[in-house]
Amino acid sequence: MITNLPGQWDLEVDFVSIGSGIGGLAAAITAHDRGASALVLEKSGQVGGVTALSMGEVWVAGNHLAAAAGLADSVEEGFLYLKTLSMGYGSDLAILNKVIHARHALKYFEERIGLRMTVIRDCPDYYYRHNDHAVAEGRMLECVPFPGAELGEWQPHTRLSPQMPYGMTHHDMFAAGGTANMMKWDFALMGERLTRDERCLGPGLAAYFVKGVLDRGIPMWTGASAEELIADGHRVVGVRVSRDGRDLFVRADKGVLVAVSSFERRQDYNRTLGQQLELGSMVFSTVDGANFRLAGPLGARIARVPDITSLGFVIPGEEDEEGMPLWRTALPVIGQPHAIVVNRKGRRFGNEAFYRSFYYTIDVIDGGDQSHPNFPCWLIIDSQSREKYPLMSIMPGQDWPEGFGAQADTLAGLAAKIGVDPAGLEHTVARFNEHAARGEDPDFGRGTHPWSAWMCGDPFNQPHPNLGTIAKGPFYAVELKRMGGTAIPSTGLLTDPHGCVLGWDDQPIAGLYAAGNSAARMETGAVMQSGISNARGMTGGWLAARHAMGEPSRLLEQEVARLGL
Repeated sequence: MITNLPGQWDLEVDFVSIGSGIGGLAAAITAHDRGASALVLEKSGQVGGVTALSMGEVWVAGNHLAAAAGLADSVEEGFLYLKTLSMGYGSDLAILNKVIHARHALKYFEERIGLRMTVIRDCPDYYYRHNDHAVAEGRMLECVPFPGAELGEWQPHTRLSPQMPYGMTHHDMFAAGGTANMMKWDFALMGERLTRDERCLGPGLAAYFVKGVLDRGIPMWTGASAEELIADGHRVVGVRVSRDGRDLFVRADKGVLVAVSSFERRQDYNRTLGQQLELGSMVFSTVDGANFRLAGPLGARIARVPDITSLGFVIPGEEDEEGMPLWRTALPVIGQPHAIVVNRKGRRFGNEAFYRSFYYTIDVIDGGDQSHPNFPCWLIIDSQSREKYPLMSIMPGQDWPEGFGAQADTLAGLAAKIGVDPAGLEHTVARFNEHAARGEDPDFGRGTHPWSAWMCGDPFNQPHPNLGTIAKGPFYAVELKRMGGTAIPSTGLLTDPHGCVLGWDDQPIAGLYAAGNSAARMETGAVMQSGISNARGMTGGWLAARHAMGEPSRLLEQEVARLGL
């Protein structure tokens, strides 16, 4: 291990969390509660990390809130759900470790920081009815709205989301008909919450953990970029931090946690660590792969799971907090009635209502002509869709933005404008309409996952929540681009069950930990499920701090013995 000790230290603490999302905050809180001094470093000007940009869902199998609601579940079933879907790309030990500890971490933070969570009713696992170990509801949790005023002077410095309707809970949205029926939402309630700064979804979840840090007097440094990990030849002992134009050296006597999320805003990393070309991003610019730059010089091993391309678009004139184009996810719009996605030949190529299936088809390569046959691709909708459903910020009755996509009175005319085969598009729409009118999709099984109806569908649409004809002109097209999500990566630092970063010799690098999206997704392998990223951040931070404080969890050993694994 490289020795790079400074001449003197500017600050000495027991534990340093690099990153202020749920992973870094959970770890700092846990370390403090075990008698340690802690420090949180955040490169941007606001705390909360990408947790605050998310829908705030937390996936916890066998949790006590579901049990109290009379919903049957268990750790074993949660483990088998992920194991059977991971396709061998994950680690059974990592999957079990996450599942058995998540419910304990959840209880810990409920008791210690006043975290208030509730079951998202009627929200099924992605693969419910397609996997024997999935449940119809109970594993997906969200926070009770958080009063932003409780953050005090940190209220304006705790991140909100420009994409998520954080004045509404999942219950508020989906009881009113879901994302397709935004016009039926209770906007008076949303206005009241926003006026009082009552935060739901990801901003609310992040705020609970920020408040937990503030209540303990744990310092949070914003505008503080961790530039280098410092080692003494045996272990990681500190961090070189750039802040206010100068270097500061912070000693960490018991451990350093890297929880800086992912590498989404680095195009070269997207191409070489994943498989994404010219990726648009919903996240802020400091999500730039610092986990690799920090841990790499110490010999940290990385691991990768199958990657998946997301799709999105930018509406002219909309910008994020940094003045960059504001990316909008194509999900759930592409899975709503009166909408399909087609390639250059005008053909559909997958189940638009189930992104886990559909998005894998984007990067398929035709080895015959060395091309991506399904990219570029276009969202096609008709006037029925425009009259009923918002297209993100474009509301029914609102003029179609100038310079956005294309529109035409006929499908052939639309195809000509976007460079798609007209005959192919007309044939595709005719076939789709024939079956959509009967509420079926024999080509790709759209709408067969209950989660698709819950997330993308219109429960008031007949004969099926996810299917409706494309028959009324004018017709509209939007080119879809490759887009990241909330920095859920394919590649991360490999860790052991305690969150210790492993070297290429498969041994822990003493004093160095990783959690959340900075760590490799060995708990999921090829599968992803909403709520897992927040759960693994919370759980991983809790486990890492416990280990650093000399109080590692022994639950995994006990469960392995009990299950005979």
